[in-house]
Amino acid sequence: MSSPPGGFEVPLWRALAVFRFASLAYVCALSVRDADRYAHPYAAGALVLVMIAWTVATAVGYARPAWRRWPLLLADLGVVMAIVLSTPWVVGREALTHGVPTLGVAWMAGPVLAWAVAGGRRRGTVAALLVAGADLATRERVGQSSFTGLILMLLAGVVVGHVARLAVAAEERLQHAVELESATRERERLARDIHDSVLQVLALVQRRGADLPGEAGELARLAGEQEAALRALIAGNAPAPGGSDGDAVDLRGLLGRYASSAVSLSAPATPVPLPRQVAGELAAATGAALDNVGRHAGGRAWVLIEDEGTTVTVSIRDEGPGIPDGRLAEAAAQGRLGVTQSIRGRVTDLGGTVRIMSVPEAGTEIELTVPRTQR
Repeated sequence: MSSPPGGFEVPLWRALAVFRFASLAYVCALSVRDADRYAHPYAAGALVLVMIAWTVATAVGYARPAWRRWPLLLADLGVVMAIVLSTPWVVGREALTHGVPTLGVAWMAGPVLAWAVAGGRRRGTVAALLVAGADLATRERVGQSSFTGLILMLLAGVVVGHVARLAVAAEERLQHAVELESATRERERLARDIHDSVLQVLALVQRRGADLPGEAGELARLAGEQEAALRALIAGNAPAPGGSDGDAVDLRGLLGRYASSAVSLSAPATPVPLPRQVAGELAAATGAALDNVGRHAGGRAWVLIEDEGTTVTVSIRDEGPGIPDGRLAEAAAQGRLGVTQSIRGRVTDLGGTVRIMSVPEAGTEIELTVPRTQR
């Protein structure tokens, strides 16, 4: 659950470092005050030095995102538990019985907070139980005050873990909002460019040819339809079928509109349900492939729908002249992105694959395969 440098978790790691140094200062003050009551004061001094060194080491280690992993987390927990378990020998059972604090005191909560920040509530709870269990093991008598420390440790692990999880979720949402804003700005820029060029040309064609007879009038009508559709697209309110994106629709119905005397459609006898967004994009990619057949292969095509359980495949085959080697790359370089964007781009965004098999003078077959669930 680590986050990149500069993420919302960074203040939590800094706060943890401040807590460890503050609790270490408290331990040092108690050690100086109670040194004459310890069973082994020199050993206590040595352990305090170890605690100082380990506090510095963890502050440096947790400051680096790459080090906030299991090796350091486990080492942190192990060192603290070892110091806590050494308390009965260093401080002495008699001193503990007379109210002398354990050697770790608040400092032993450091790994609990580290585990909570790194992994959320569950890791914080596990670390709290382990440290609190070690602390209880050092006591001859377990009373209400002993369980108070355990409860406080658990609360610290749960609360800090929950806050850390919220911080990560907030960072993900902020990143999504930034990406959405960037996409919106790019769409607005493209909309301005399209409005100044393509839309004006389409509108001019529609106005000039509206009253012309024959194919010229039909071209004008088509130009008008494309202008309206393009305006809706760049405005972000393109018409879509009713229902939410997660609703299932029958792919056969969407592809059935392409069937004609020139396009033969073969589909399973039972429905082929797909999420609305997936089905819509797959149908649009199929329509783009059929447009290419109409332009370059005479218009005669066969469309086959195959329901393969976890995936759905749509095959489009024609009897045209085929695609010469390098033609697709050449078309993309010239800005003709029918296959690259309208077909391959749509299917790739859905997590699917596109296979294009073409034989000179023997036609082309395109296989569009998408997963049944929306990515």
